Amino acid sequence: MMKKFIGKVCSLFLMMLPILTTAGCGASDSTAYSTEDVVNIGITDSLGGINPLTVDQTWVNKYAIDLEFLPLVDLDADLNFQPMLADSITTEDNRNFIVHIDDNATWSDGTPVTAADVEFTFLRLASPVIANPTLTLYAFEGVNEDGFIEEGAGSVEGVKVIDEKTIQFTTKYPLALTTFENTYALYIHTLPKHILGEYSEAELSTLDWFHHPDVVSGPYIVTDYDVDHYISYTANENYWKGAPHITKLNFKIMDSSQIYAGLQSGEIDMTHHTMTAIPQEDYENIEALEHIDVIYGSPITNQSVFIKTPNIPDARVRQALVYAVDRNQILEQLMKGHGEVIDGFISSPSPFYDQTITPMPYDPEKAKALLEEAGWDGAKQLRFYVNSGDGAFVNAAQIMVEQWAAVGIDAQIQTVDLAALMDVAKAGDFDLLAVQYTYAPVDPYPDIAWLLGGEESWTGYADADIDEALAATQTAKSVEEMKAFYTIVDQKVQQDVPMFSAYIISAQGAVSKRLTGVSANVYGSFANVHEWDIAEQTGNN
Repeated sequence: MMKKFIGKVCSLFLMMLPILTTAGCGASDSTAYSTEDVVNIGITDSLGGINPLTVDQTWVNKYAIDLEFLPLVDLDADLNFQPMLADSITTEDNRNFIVHIDDNATWSDGTPVTAADVEFTFLRLASPVIANPTLTLYAFEGVNEDGFIEEGAGSVEGVKVIDEKTIQFTTKYPLALTTFENTYALYIHTLPKHILGEYSEAELSTLDWFHHPDVVSGPYIVTDYDVDHYISYTANENYWKGAPHITKLNFKIMDSSQIYAGLQSGEIDMTHHTMTAIPQEDYENIEALEHIDVIYGSPITNQSVFIKTPNIPDARVRQALVYAVDRNQILEQLMKGHGEVIDGFISSPSPFYDQTITPMPYDPEKAKALLEEAGWDGAKQLRFYVNSGDGAFVNAAQIMVEQWAAVGIDAQIQTVDLAALMDVAKAGDFDLLAVQYTYAPVDPYPDIAWLLGGEESWTGYADADIDEALAATQTAKSVEEMKAFYTIVDQKVQQDVPMFSAYIISAQGAVSKRLTGVSANVYGSFANVHEWDIAEQTGNN
């Protein structure tokens, strides 16, 4: 399963640079360019960790691990799946998926990357001892319904090594190729069996090796790590796709209010659409920086508000929550119009977007009428959890709470960091929970199926019509046929409101002009990181 809080989504950096502590302070009018072969990326959420076997599948954790241990494939800016560790993934029956590892793929110690490495990684991801709660593997033959296999299992029916470079995955039921790629191939970070095979499953859960690995398949190797402040990388000179031009790369975890000052001073070189929540009030200031290229991403990241439906069981009350909020006003005032308002999960870049689904309008009188019809007396205070790292939405949440109060709904904002927010979501101990969530436009199926998957899901909501429509997307013969099924889902979600979109973000990204070769987009930014370079510098500007 893939979670993007996406976004949802997070932050990193280098020890030799000072950690910013005062928002916007100390920045001069001139830009101090670094003369070192170092690139610093500023991000704004906390990391879950860098052990590929235990972290959740948020984008920040994915990208942090991608740099060391390649996924099988990655999405590019045009929403096409591009080879990374695998050079092909095929299926003839939507149940048996043949993955071929690139013949040139090697570990940094020169050992070939093999299908046995992929099998080893799968078995550890499915271990009940390691118990990763997010990359649920129950879709595969031989895996229990809880997503795990027997402790110590040396094989599983649904994963078969064909030859040194070929492995077959077999699912219990049909999956679209894009679902297999988007749900599993993007997130399985193959590990070196010849290095880690000697460790027990329990040892792998806490192995310090992941904090300073000596064998990787990707372009960079972690050299230092602090979960709250930074990750530092050095180039893998033996990277099989070519040694990176940039010697050192750092993710720096910052407060969102510090991003502009970091870009202005040159302390950070880059932000990312899904990992950096730039305050809306800083957009124009960043646009004015002559040494910065600004790129607005497609409206993909959904500022989702999930409703724990057992706590708010009347759909009329849930509808009132939407009618009471002026989402277009929030988009214009806080996001400067960089985005869109939709109902449901599918935004306009998706091939499954149905523009005939008109978003519920701002209508406080309608909200009041629905609440009265539902017998809402206003006595219940709703607990509204919000990501403290997303300053823009903290402001939006305050507007929403005020507009809810105007119709008789009492909600209290509780801000927590992303890691704590995920703990709250997992425990289900909330009434409303907001997080940036990037539903992959090419394949929203897994996230929707999980989020609307009954009492164990975040929403606690399930519906037979939605289940049927989602299942049909996996055997549909065309994009138009799939689109029709997703329309059923979005229409039902608009009616029952187990979640709603506050707005869809067309996020700002920023890249220093000292960098070359960077394709800054919502997807695909790091796929060619080994080709990034630093332009010739002339000193301070």
